[in-house]
Amino acid sequence: MDFNAIYHRCTDNYCYPFNENELIINIKTGNDVDEVYIHYGDPFDKGILGGAEKWNGKKENIPFKKNLSNTQVWWTTTVIPPYKRLRYFFELKSKGETWFYYEDGVISQEQAKVEGKFFQYFIYPWMNPSDLNVTPNWVNNTVWYQIFVDRFNNGDSSINPPYTKAWKNEKTQILDFYGGDIQGIINRLDYLQKLGINGIYLTPIFKSDSNHKYNIYDYMEIDEHFGNKETFKKFVNEAHKRNIKIMLDGVFNHCGKHFPMWEDVLQKGRNSKYFDWFMINKYPFDKNRKDTRDKSFYSFAFASSMPKMNTNNQEVIDYFIGVCEYWIKEFDIDAFRLDVANEVSHNFCKQLRKKLKFIKPDFYILGELWHDAIAWLRGDEFDGVMNYPLMGSICDFWVDKNLTKYNFEYNINRSYTMYMQQNNNVIFNLLDSHDTARLYTRCKGNLDEFFQHLAVLFTMPGSSCIYYGTEIAMEGSFDPDCRRCMPWNDIDKGVYDDRINEVRKLINLRKTNDMFRSLYFHFPNHINNKRVLEYMKINNNGDKILVVINNSSDNIYIDRGYGVLYSRHYDDSKEILFAGGILIKKIDKNYN
Repeated sequence: MDFNAIYHRCTDNYCYPFNENELIINIKTGNDVDEVYIHYGDPFDKGILGGAEKWNGKKENIPFKKNLSNTQVWWTTTVIPPYKRLRYFFELKSKGETWFYYEDGVISQEQAKVEGKFFQYFIYPWMNPSDLNVTPNWVNNTVWYQIFVDRFNNGDSSINPPYTKAWKNEKTQILDFYGGDIQGIINRLDYLQKLGINGIYLTPIFKSDSNHKYNIYDYMEIDEHFGNKETFKKFVNEAHKRNIKIMLDGVFNHCGKHFPMWEDVLQKGRNSKYFDWFMINKYPFDKNRKDTRDKSFYSFAFASSMPKMNTNNQEVIDYFIGVCEYWIKEFDIDAFRLDVANEVSHNFCKQLRKKLKFIKPDFYILGELWHDAIAWLRGDEFDGVMNYPLMGSICDFWVDKNLTKYNFEYNINRSYTMYMQQNNNVIFNLLDSHDTARLYTRCKGNLDEFFQHLAVLFTMPGSSCIYYGTEIAMEGSFDPDCRRCMPWNDIDKGVYDDRINEVRKLINLRKTNDMFRSLYFHFPNHINNKRVLEYMKINNNGDKILVVINNSSDNIYIDRGYGVLYSRHYDDSKEILFAGGILIKKIDKNYN
C-alpha cells in the first residue's frame, strides 16, 4: 500500500459540518486501496480522554469515491454524530492487506492490538452552529449575466463622455469609450428576463476616468457617464420586479490616482492623516513614475495610478465596510464581488462578512481568486469564488486534443474536492469574462465546441454565469478585445436568434431541473471512446440524468434513455450522436 498517498485532517475540506447534524468526512488515498472503512464513536463514550478510555464505536464502509488522477482517489462519507462530536479512524484494505490510519499515521493490525498503546484518534471536537459554513440558498438557482457597462447598451446619449466613439461591434482599444450606461441596461431588462437571466453582475459603476472603472475615485457616487443614483435605484427596482438579483463589483484592493485620500497623501506626504491608508515604503517618491517596480509604494500589479489600499488598517476597513453598508441599505443590492480578493487582508474579509451578513443575512459575498481558495472559504469570509480552476479544467479538454475523458474527470473532480459542499453549491462558474478571451474565440469559431462548453457549464454544481454577448457567441480576444460593444441592431433583426434560443434552452433546463444544479455527479465512462465525455447528475431523490458530449470524430450509438432533455446533432430515430454532438437524457435510477 502506498502510505505516502494517504491523507486526512480534521479541518477544511476534509472534515466539516454540512449542517447542524451532518458531518462530511473525506480521505485521500492511492488507487491501490480497494476499500475504506471509518470507525467512529463519541470521544467520551467509554471514559474521558487521556489514554485509559476504551474504543467503542461503529464501523461503516465509505461508499463514494472520485478519481483525482490515475494514482489518487478521494473517498467521501457523511456521519451524524448524536452528541455533535466525533472520534474516528480509518481502516484501509488493499490486495489482502489491512491497515489502520490514525492522526499520527498508519499502523498494522498487530500494532492495533498492542495493550496500553496511546491511539491518536482523529477528533472533531464540536459542531457549533455559529461555526457552520452557511451560504445563501438563492445563489445555486441563479444564472448570472456579467455586464461590462460601457459596452452593453447606450440608453442615454446626453451623458456620453465627449470622446465617445460611435456604437459598433468592433475591436476596441484600451482607452475607448462607447457610452454604455445604466439606462441602457434598464432598456434591455426584458431581453435578459426572456433569456432566463436572474442575476446581473456589473463591473464597477463608481466614479472613475476609465471605461472599466477599476481605478475608482469616489466609492459613494455613480460615475456621471453611467447615470446617477436615481437611475441606479430604478435599475435595481426594475430588476427585482423581474426576480433578477444585482451584484456590484467592489474594488477594495486599490483605488484610482484621484481618490481624495491618495491626493491628500501626494500633497501632504507624511503629514497626511491618510498616509497609513496606503502601502508606502519610502517617501518622498517619484510621483511621475508610471510603475512601482522600485517598491516606493505598492499598487495593483505595477500600475502607479492604482495605489494599493492598506486593508490591515482599521480605518480603511471601516471605510470600505461603510461603503458596502451604504449601497446595501440605500439600494437593496444582493451581492458584492471583491476584485483582487486574494490581496486584501483576511482580517478585512472577516469583518466585512460579519457586518454584511448582519445587515442582510442572505447577502452573497464573492471573491475574485484564480487559484485554490480554501483559506477564504471556511465560512467566515466569502460564500464563493470565481471558479477559474473549473474554467481551466473544462476549456483544456478542447484545447488539448491529447487529453482523454479520464483527464477531464480528474480535473473536474479536483475542482470540486477543493472546498466544502456548501461552497461548491454557490461557487461562481464561468467560461469567459472581461479578463479573458471570449469563449467563441477560444473555440476558434467552432459552434459545436462552443455549445459543448456551455452544456458542461450549465450542468456543473454551483452558480452559472455567462458574459454579455455569450448568448450570440460574440467574438473577442484578450483584454481589451473581449470588451466589444453588443450588436443590438443585428440582435433586434433576429440575426442571432438561433444561437440565443439554444442558450435559452440550456438556461431554462438549468433553472427548472434540479439535477442540472445538483452537487452530486459521477463519471460512469461506459462508452469506449476516450474523447467522448459522459457523466451523471443525481438529485437527492436518486433521480439521474446522463450528459454525453461527443468530442471525437466518430458517430456513436447511444439510446435515448427515458427521454431526451437536450440534444445537438443527435438522430433520435437511429439513436446516433454525431461528432460534435450533445445529448442530455433521463436515465434509470439503477444506472451506474
